[in-house]
Amino acid sequence: MGREFLGIFDEWAKDYDTSVAGLDPQYEAVFNGYERILDEVVRYSSGTVLEFGVGTGNLSEKLIQAGHQVIGVEPSSAMLEIAAEKLPELTLLEGDFLNFPDAGSIETIVSTYAFHHLTDREKDTAIRQFAEMLPENGKIVFGDTMFKSIAAKESMIENAKDKGFFELAEDLEREYYTTIDVLQNIFVKYNFDVTFKQENDFVWIVKANKFKRSG
Repeated sequence: MGREFLGIFDEWAKDYDTSVAGLDPQYEAVFNGYERILDEVVRYSSGTVLEFGVGTGNLSEKLIQAGHQVIGVEPSSAMLEIAAEKLPELTLLEGDFLNFPDAGSIETIVSTYAFHHLTDREKDTAIRQFAEMLPENGKIVFGDTMFKSIAAKESMIENAKDKGFFELAEDLEREYYTTIDVLQNIFVKYNFDVTFKQENDFVWIVKANKFKRSG
């Protein structure tokens, strides 16, 4: 459920904002258009928002500035500490995509650069839980690395190695980056209309609206 990566999150916390600024050549393409990606997630959000994988609070800050009530969930104590200092008005809960405190009534669930920490089976479980939580016409909006196919993912890994980006290649091999068709099937299974929009070579925006089951 992503907690196997907690050590990485805690270590990364102090340098996370530098990474997303594109200053690390290995991850420059991953975070290309980072601010635009966050803005897209905010634009699609409505009502009270539950954010998973708050990190250092960059998306949370934009959501609050847009007038949303935001509840943030984060498993890393180091990330939580930074987010709390940056945004004292933000409601923060310790938890992850599968295990988290009751957040009350919400209308949108968001996350950026985090859903890939779950296996495909865990992604299915998470989306099922979210479907149970959300009202009719509730939304899920994710921005995350995913691929059109397994072949496309493998090509990206080889490309990273060819460039000497071995940390990026290891990341792509280690974590649970999925494919568009897998995610689409999960969302449809739990009664969501879902669309995918590619934002850079790695990241796509996933916008899912819950519809009422017929019959």
